[in-house]
Amino acid sequence: MTKPNFDAMSEAELRTYVLEHRDDQEAFYAFADRLMAKPPSATYPTSMTPEEIHKAVLDIIQQKQQKQRSPDSEKTA
Repeated sequence: MTKPNFDAMSEAELRTYVLEHRDDQEAFYAFADRLMAKPPSATYPTSMTPEEIHKAVLDIIQQKQQKQRSPDSEKTA
């Protein structure tokens, strides 16, 4: 049996594979390496007001929406 190409798998596919093959240490380490390579999550001070938190969340949503739209605009250009 040949080993699957973990680099070619999406994160969701690799997660599913690891859950289905819990004894496969190579798959586990490939998944862990992939997670560790991600940029860290943003942190915010506990002193933020509810209004500041709301604005920060809206800013993040807007940034994600712009990222999703940008590949589409390149295809039409």
